Amino acid sequence: MKKTLFTLTFGLTFGLTSIPVLADPPLPPFYESVTKMAPNGKLGQIIKKEQIKTSVKGAQAWRIAYISSDVAERKTIATGTIISPIGRAPKEGRPIMAWAHGTTGSAQNCGPSQIIDPTAPLNEYFLPDGNSWTDYGIANVEQFIKEGYVIVATDYQGLGGGGKHQYAVAATNGRDVINSARAASSMKEVGAGKKTIVYGWSQGGGATIAAASMLDYQALQGTVADNLEYLGFVGLAPDDQAVLLQNPPTDEAGATKVINEFTQANIPNVFLFAHYVMGLWGTQAAFPNLKLTDILTDEGAGFVDKLATNKCVHVMADSFNYAYGDQYKTLIKPSATNALAWIKGFVDGSVKPVKPVAPVVIYWGTKDTAVPPFEHELYQKQMCAMGANVGRVQLPGEQTHFGTPGVAAPMYLEWVKDRIAGKPLANGCPQS
Repeated sequence: MKKTLFTLTFGLTFGLTSIPVLADPPLPPFYESVTKMAPNGKLGQIIKKEQIKTSVKGAQAWRIAYISSDVAERKTIATGTIISPIGRAPKEGRPIMAWAHGTTGSAQNCGPSQIIDPTAPLNEYFLPDGNSWTDYGIANVEQFIKEGYVIVATDYQGLGGGGKHQYAVAATNGRDVINSARAASSMKEVGAGKKTIVYGWSQGGGATIAAASMLDYQALQGTVADNLEYLGFVGLAPDDQAVLLQNPPTDEAGATKVINEFTQANIPNVFLFAHYVMGLWGTQAAFPNLKLTDILTDEGAGFVDKLATNKCVHVMADSFNYAYGDQYKTLIKPSATNALAWIKGFVDGSVKPVKPVAPVVIYWGTKDTAVPPFEHELYQKQMCAMGANVGRVQLPGEQTHFGTPGVAAPMYLEWVKDRIAGKPLANGCPQS
């Protein structure tokens, strides 16, 4: 990936002159019924649930659908999974671990809770032992259950609950995480209390650090579970678009240059390209004044809309490769239009420049090309200047984006235990 200030990450034509209109992908009955429901209720309110089997020893689990809202405060429905220990909970309730997953896609059938066993340990498509066409499962789930925590894993809105998924819009994804914790705290069967830690990877890492700075949203009253006590936030290779645009251009010509550079930085290979155009699709879903045709050709916009609606990310990349081979770049317009509005959308949909409510720790690898480490380095500098406690831990060896969750697990397990126990924490900000 080209390393430039504007490298934002979302981490042979066959004569395709028209795109056939197809139905959305079929969904399991639970999700099919949820897509027909209206998002009426309190934030975090569980509007549907069903108990499911789990392979995690000593645990019980449910699929849930709950009320959330997006960056524009429009009510939405998000789906997800809750897993908790079996047995009597302590009087104060069990701590909540809110897991925010990495990129799976943008279609309704891309929610990790739809997998046969969504409570399994994190299983990654790219790793040698990956056994599915997608990433699924929950990082460190077995150890967290042994520690007596309740784990809630959101799918985010649009990945099984209806509506368009606002992929890479961290301000929306972070709201989904906060409301998932509210849902868990309200569910009597799991015995959750108020103490909450958010942890997430990649897209979910961005959602995690976004949630950390949503102080007003966290403090809302009249939700299904008010006044959660946030103890910490764990970001595994998190992205932050806004921090790269702290001094955005104010004229259309300057904005167009930035967007064109942004585009070129994200199209060197079809894998990055699929993430990029899915990010465009998610951003224009959040901000109706944006159109795919501002950046893509008419053919490109039609093809991207069809893929984003029907396919998860790895299959989406394969479809681009099948249909266009090394000519997929022809789907990009020579120069973007409406660029100022796009930059505003990227900033408004990303992490707010607000001091986090609790300490943040970031884990990263030197070989991460999906989310270049300088993104969260800039985030750390920005937040530390505000008086926040934000640590960054370089993982041993040469870890890629996809090796980060597994290698970091023993480290953040101890960090989490210490936050729940109320132990003091040294300031993780670089010493001047």
